[in-house]
Amino acid sequence: METEQEIFTYHYSAREQEEIRRIQQKYLPRAENPIEQLRRLDKSASRPGTAAALAAGISGALALGVGMCCTMVWADALFLPGILIGLAGICGMLAAYPLYAHITRKRREKLAPEIIELTHALLK
Repeated sequence: METEQEIFTYHYSAREQEEIRRIQQKYLPRAENPIEQLRRLDKSASRPGTAAALAAGISGALALGVGMCCTMVWADALFLPGILIGLAGICGMLAAYPLYAHITRKRREKLAPEIIELTHALLK
């Protein structure tokens, strides 16, 4: 009593196999390679400084606008406070870049050992 088993096999085309791989990659756990980790660390060094500089610059520009509004629209009552508010806004805008540079420099100093260790591992 010999029974033959019928086996059905199907081979996908190269394009279909590539599509299957792309779909499969979406569901596999993502392992971060050292290059991606290095890029992520490099971006994370400047992100807090950028956020702080944007906040300082935008709030300074808004304060300058309020000060200009006070001096032009309500010139009788709020001329001097408008000038002071505008000067504070200008100072806020001028402080944006030094704030960015300071925060980014401190962050890079903090991340330097980890980045250097990764680069040495990649260059070996």
